[in-house]
Amino acid sequence: MDTVVVTDVPRASLEAIDRLAPYGVATVHEALGRIGFVGPGQRPTHLGNRIGGSAVTVLSWPGDNLMIHAAVEQCEPGDVLVVTTTSPCTDGMFGELLATSLQERGVRGLVIDAGVRDVAELHAMGFPVWSKAISAQGTVKSTAGAVNVPIVVGTQTVRPGDVILADDDGVLCVPREQVDQAIGLAQARVQKEEAAREAFRAGQLGLDRYGLRDKLAALGVRYVTAEMYATQ
Repeated sequence: MDTVVVTDVPRASLEAIDRLAPYGVATVHEALGRIGFVGPGQRPTHLGNRIGGSAVTVLSWPGDNLMIHAAVEQCEPGDVLVVTTTSPCTDGMFGELLATSLQERGVRGLVIDAGVRDVAELHAMGFPVWSKAISAQGTVKSTAGAVNVPIVVGTQTVRPGDVILADDDGVLCVPREQVDQAIGLAQARVQKEEAAREAFRAGQLGLDRYGLRDKLAALGVRYVTAEMYATQ
């Protein structure tokens, strides 16, 4: 592992990020062909937040938050700090003091493949966090890692400058180069869902709208009465 801090990482425009983020994780994930979701391991410490921002990435040793402190200096307004460890960790590597420092720099939230602490304080100050665990277990500041290098969070590789979306449904990574494409695809997805919503309100069934009756038949599913089923 290179023990480096990479500076001046390219970022997508905040205007584009702010157009994409309101669509939410589930919609953008579907629109992109079900790619980019980091998995169910990163959950919000408090519900009701929806953010989007450019990833500043951190690779730390378990139980050691030295590189998180180093990463704060690299953060700009509109960023999301994304942290992982070299091996599994649930220690509380992040708390209210680090959040205060990040908030002052305009950072929009934290995604961490480890634990956090001070969750009541984080909620009170309005700093959104998605984490693997909540733990009072403290950490040290002893071992070098890396900032702004590609890291793996859950099932996804996150590169510095990629766009992170996060809400109650989880966390999504969108490659920086695909943000404009994702906006168009998400808008088309929303329009498609609205058409389906109106059809369902009018009484149409998903079986008919999506042509699922033929699929059931092709799979050998039969419709029988309760009396016929009881005598089989």
